[in-house]
Amino acid sequence: MKELTLIWIFSPFLLGFLAYILPNTSRLLALLAAIASAAYAGKLFLGGTAVDFRFLDQFGIDLILDPLAAFFILTNALVTTAVVCYCWKSNKTAFFYTQLLILHGSVNAAFACADFMSLYVALEVLSIATFLLISYPRNDRSIWIGLRYLFVSNVAMLFYLVGTILVYQANHSFAFQGLQNAPLEAIALIFMALLVKGGIFVSGFWLPLTHSESEAPVSALMSGVVVKAGILPLVRCALLFEAVDQIIRIFGVATALLGVFYAVLEKDAKRILAFHTISQVGFILAAPEVGGLYALSHGLVKAALFLIAGILPSRNIKELQLQPIPNSIWIVLVIASFSISGFPLLSGFGAKVLTMKNLLPWQVIGMNLAAVGTAISFAKFIFLPHQQESSTERLSQKQGFWIAMTLLLGGLLVANIVYYEAYTLENILKPLATIVIGWIAYLVIFRRLVIKLPRAIEQFENLIGVMIISLVVIFGIVAV
Repeated sequence: MKELTLIWIFSPFLLGFLAYILPNTSRLLALLAAIASAAYAGKLFLGGTAVDFRFLDQFGIDLILDPLAAFFILTNALVTTAVVCYCWKSNKTAFFYTQLLILHGSVNAAFACADFMSLYVALEVLSIATFLLISYPRNDRSIWIGLRYLFVSNVAMLFYLVGTILVYQANHSFAFQGLQNAPLEAIALIFMALLVKGGIFVSGFWLPLTHSESEAPVSALMSGVVVKAGILPLVRCALLFEAVDQIIRIFGVATALLGVFYAVLEKDAKRILAFHTISQVGFILAAPEVGGLYALSHGLVKAALFLIAGILPSRNIKELQLQPIPNSIWIVLVIASFSISGFPLLSGFGAKVLTMKNLLPWQVIGMNLAAVGTAISFAKFIFLPHQQESSTERLSQKQGFWIAMTLLLGGLLVANIVYYEAYTLENILKPLATIVIGWIAYLVIFRRLVIKLPRAIEQFENLIGVMIISLVVIFGIVAV
């Protein structure tokens, strides 16, 4: 199994090299890498035991692949496959698919790492590949958005590297377990950087502009899998240490509420989805021990929603309320919105029920408010006007889009069986009541409410300051 794991980790990078040399095969190679990841995730699920090994003693690389990682790896595989299908007949060059393969491989590597130095390398490679995908259109706007992302990411990783060195000084090892004996400033530095990479709390305010201004396939990748590379290490640390678990849960609740607050008041479709990326990673962190299923559900539904947003006639919700969208597009939009709201028969339902059952008492009120806010936000999409599309509109819809929707939404249906125990009368009634309350609040209050929140915190010159504030807050929590 060790040999198979190493082949799986390195194969996307090799295939990326081949894709650039053999450009006509680039799409097929990207699809092959994604299928290989899905197969590997399946093997981890069926195996039931962790693959845990180390190279070069304490100075080297620690890897751990277990059923928790399998949820994240499967998410990466399905989202990558959907993006490849979506772009299959587009004019994307071999360079795009090469970067897609490198991104896919670096995300997998980040999911497999169990030591801070190897994780640092994986996250840095991931950042470069993401930057190149964001700036792929090569216009001034995309290049600026990409550079903005890269700068924020690199500054965060400098803090991370200092924290990693402090962990090594305390333990002569880079392993995650060394966090227990590390000084408080090491924990604060590492966690602050991972909060930035995961788009968590105020550290994630680089995310709304980056996700909303990128091309739809790139937004789907970033929201579906890239932010998860910063989430899984936090989840692993929470599972290792009880004190860390408390810190992660605090940030989980705060992130869920902050993201949904902005999403409820936002009128731009892609920014709503971006703020909900912030909110939904909070749900993953609110109950780390069951975060795998929520990560899978969120990755699939958010990738689907960003791809759908890319073909809507407008991003402005007010304009969409006056311009009916085709029935077929509305149906897939509603299915995805139902899942993220926690509607039964979709994996979002089981993921939310499982998360709510594993909350601590002090978390319950905050997370229920976040769930109502989610229903309010996605009511904006569910109650959009729609009509039968013309034959011209039907022909203009890309075949790749429907293949991607079939894969992602089908995945939400199949993943529903992971936690089939959720289907009790009590468990069904509570999410339905939450959704109905959210819909009523939207129709009565928020549909007509117009409040523009200031965007000063998202401005480039303020992002580093926000990062420092996060560092101070984390240090204060750790010290207590």
